Amino acid sequence: MIRINDILDKVSLYGNQDDMDLIDRAYIFSAQVHAGQVRLSGEPYLSHPLEVANLLAHMKLDGVSITAGLLHDVLEDTHASEEQILDIFGKEVLHIVAGVTKLSTLPVGGAKVARKAENFRKMFLAMNDDIRVILIKLADRLHNMRTLKFHKSLAKQQLISQETMDIYAPIAARLGIYWIKTELENIAFYYLDRDEYERIERLVATEREQREEYIETVRDLIRQKIEAYDLACEVSGRFKNYYSIYQKMQSQDLAFDEIYDLIAFRIILDSVPHCYEALGIIHSVWKPVDTKFKDYIGRPKPNMYQSLHTTVVGPGGERMEVQIRTREMDTVANSGIAAHWSYKEGERIDENATRTYAWIQDLVSNNENIQDPKEFLENVRIDLFPDEVYVFTPQGEVLELPKGATPVDFAYKIHTEVGHHCVGAKVNSRMVPLKYELQTGDRVELITAKDRPPSKDWLGFVQTVKARSKIRQWIKSEEKERSVSLGREMCDKVFRKYKLNFNALCKSDEMRETVAHFGFKTLDDLIASVGYGKITPLKILRRFENGLPEEEKPAGVLDKILGRVGRGQRKKPKDGVTVQGMDDVLVKFGKCCQPVPGDSIVGYITRGQGVTIHRTSCVHALRMNPDRKIEVEWADELPSTYPVKVRLRSRDRVGLLADVTALISKSEANIITANTVTNENQTVETYFTMMVKDTDHLSRLLKALREVRSVVDVKRLG
Repeated sequence: MIRINDILDKVSLYGNQDDMDLIDRAYIFSAQVHAGQVRLSGEPYLSHPLEVANLLAHMKLDGVSITAGLLHDVLEDTHASEEQILDIFGKEVLHIVAGVTKLSTLPVGGAKVARKAENFRKMFLAMNDDIRVILIKLADRLHNMRTLKFHKSLAKQQLISQETMDIYAPIAARLGIYWIKTELENIAFYYLDRDEYERIERLVATEREQREEYIETVRDLIRQKIEAYDLACEVSGRFKNYYSIYQKMQSQDLAFDEIYDLIAFRIILDSVPHCYEALGIIHSVWKPVDTKFKDYIGRPKPNMYQSLHTTVVGPGGERMEVQIRTREMDTVANSGIAAHWSYKEGERIDENATRTYAWIQDLVSNNENIQDPKEFLENVRIDLFPDEVYVFTPQGEVLELPKGATPVDFAYKIHTEVGHHCVGAKVNSRMVPLKYELQTGDRVELITAKDRPPSKDWLGFVQTVKARSKIRQWIKSEEKERSVSLGREMCDKVFRKYKLNFNALCKSDEMRETVAHFGFKTLDDLIASVGYGKITPLKILRRFENGLPEEEKPAGVLDKILGRVGRGQRKKPKDGVTVQGMDDVLVKFGKCCQPVPGDSIVGYITRGQGVTIHRTSCVHALRMNPDRKIEVEWADELPSTYPVKVRLRSRDRVGLLADVTALISKSEANIITANTVTNENQTVETYFTMMVKDTDHLSRLLKALREVRSVVDVKRLG
């Protein structure tokens, strides 16, 4: 167990005596209130806050942060009160501890979209409030992952690991704390796919001794080459981590023996000019790989990361990655935002940290009005996994946009009104479509027209959160205006039928009570719901008139939009899906994702064409208007089979297709279509459309296919 003196020794190298005293008091208090508590490992519970505090000290965080780290569990797990924390440690410490406590109560379970979205939302709100909250939470999660083996339930281990992979590792990366991100991913990978983890571990181990000798030899050689030019440097070498290797194998469809850059070297120098000089030396000694050079010094990542990255063909023809940076850059690479985060009297004083912090504030502000959890997750994914391009305005200003961004994204980046009225764009003095994908170095000139509103079609290609959010806000505003107008007309007509003046009643106390009764904030919201078809005018009228006849059937949104499709055909659902308990609605399945029983599904209403069923994870469904979403579920009685698309990647060999088709037939699945493409590198991609019973049937089939000789990967499409 880490000792408090070890932590104080670390803090003494950069902190002051006040920090030391505050931390020491926090240790004594934490030891008292956690006395008698034991972790699953059998260690005293105090070991956990000490480990968290030690991680924070490693990041050289301030005394308040480390104090909060020692106290982060006391409100949730002990009898300690907020009043005690405030009295002993002050308002600032209490604020951070309370923020961490709120995050500690987040429900675990990444499979639930709404729950994951809410977890993300609370995370970003906490980050926006005080970045130290999330830094403590990352340290807390890292130590919990290090001790995850003491959870006896594999299901619980995998649930926590998936949440770590989905939420905590990406946040650590976005904050630039790569050592935490890497360790979280590696541990989570072990629990999520232990077989694959251990396979890669074995493959690396077989060559470890030889590669360690190689690393030592090349490290000395790099140092000699650079020092020959009178440049002081530090050189280190390492194996890439297992999850990084796995990702490369998956993304590039490579076998382990096809991955050549398993080794990475890092060169630390005194200044930026020395970095570029060292790069020239490396390229003069070994041939660089043309497509593997990135200058993050000239163009830093949004999280402040700076470094030169190059891949060269090293001694023995071995590909190796080389990172070159200054000592300051190395500190930032290890600690991310924490390296620049300093507090004096509660104020942020580092401009770099402030710039990095801005993306959090932007994300919060761009998504504060979003209610749909899928839309929120979609936006968060865009911000957490950026791949930037840099483009120029006509005035020469450089704007940073995510990869795949379009002129519409560029327009909204400049100003919301510019985005709303964008009708065309010139890129490098040439007219391009609005869905054109911008490239680094493009010069973009926009064409606008005040009388031209945004188009719903833009949602199909915009990439930035701001553009997507502003377009949806405009669409919702326009739809609400139309719905208010329609709803008011419908109410006026029904109220007149019973000799009541609807417009006059709108100003009455009874109407204000009616608005509250139906759960709306404003009268316009209530009237809009009538226009949407969610509430009938007769239901509102009942609040003013007693003894009215019962409604035969609510004229809800389903009836309004579906029209006459499927009416009068009261039958059991032919397709195995029921829509809000109704069985007389035309149902079809989205070709984009092809749901099968066992999938989590959602329905979207299509004008005059019934309800289209999508998987909840379908990217096309995520882009659809949330107002047209309707609850659906699989019926008790199901058709025998459903179509599903599968892609099989393999190395070419005689008899492969025969083996695969025989296995599919043996698995009681029926092949509808098959298309095979042989690539230049002797790999084969085969696309099947097969009929399966449900997700369990599909999972068994995919598992069996992966075991066929020469098969590299099998994936369900959609």
